[in-house]
Amino acid sequence: MARGIEIREAHFPGRAPIDTYGNGGFRFADMSHRGSILCLPSGIHGWDMDATKPLSVENLQRVIDEAADIEFLLIGTGVDMRPMPADLKAALKAAGISSDPMNTGAAVRTFNIMLMESRAVAAALIAI
Repeated sequence: MARGIEIREAHFPGRAPIDTYGNGGFRFADMSHRGSILCLPSGIHGWDMDATKPLSVENLQRVIDEAADIEFLLIGTGVDMRPMPADLKAALKAAGISSDPMNTGAAVRTFNIMLMESRAVAAALIAI
């Protein structure tokens, strides 16, 4: 019995530094992903987010769900830095997560350094 292509949610089940970014995606762990990503303790997940969508508690719920293993969240906001809404910052703080928005390039570089230091870091990275 022939089966068609199976589309699954993008997920790499481990922690890995980001090798490159740009052209609408990221390269990590000898793989590439087109679109935005969440780098969490549970792995690297595809994230349905772009620079036109607002940052919100709703679109970062997966981060909050893994708060027990995250001390710091880097938010790569695309080409330009943009502020976080107060309710999102408050929800992350209530979950015990410090957060810092910055452009995606700075977030990738900072994430890689903190990951090498074995820090409890996560990243929400909007593709550029």
